[in-house]
Amino acid sequence: MLFSEDVFKRKSEHGGSIEVICGSMFSGKTEELIRRLRRAQIAKLAVEIFKPQTDTRYHETDIVSHNQISIPSTPVDNASAILLLGSHVQVVGIDEAQFFDDELPYVCNTLANKGVRVIVAGLDMDYLGKPFGPMPAIIAMAESVTKVHAVCVKCGNPALYSYRLVSDNSRVLLGEMDTYEPRCRACYQLP
Repeated sequence: MLFSEDVFKRKSEHGGSIEVICGSMFSGKTEELIRRLRRAQIAKLAVEIFKPQTDTRYHETDIVSHNQISIPSTPVDNASAILLLGSHVQVVGIDEAQFFDDELPYVCNTLANKGVRVIVAGLDMDYLGKPFGPMPAIIAMAESVTKVHAVCVKCGNPALYSYRLVSDNSRVLLGEMDTYEPRCRACYQLP
């Protein structure tokens, strides 16, 4: 996709920003996203929350953490829908950002340039340890990045990898503890 130069110019007078919460599965990304969004709601800011329509693991519409903490959201088919639905609020939350299309960085930047605080949560790496979806581009343009870690189930060290337990080579495989487990660098590399 081609981006017009003026979209990427920061407009500090508007006060918009992009915050990223990233890490492996089971690291608390969604919990942290929900915490930040609830604080914005307590401050009586206009908040809109989005998730990919394909993520129905815990609930059809709500964003739900693995610990069953939830917040209502709007499931969308593509990133451009976020731009349409989230352009008239003060805070936009986006969960499972790695599953969105390559338009998401443009959408986040456009909203931020319009003065919206955009909070994005997602996996920064897939199960092979490779950068995942639009996350690298969003991380590169964000004002702040919070990398959270799970606990390695093998040794107890901080885990940054999502180790796939099942034999499936598809890049996207929705799952929980029966499908993935968090592992540190050393335990992830074991044959």
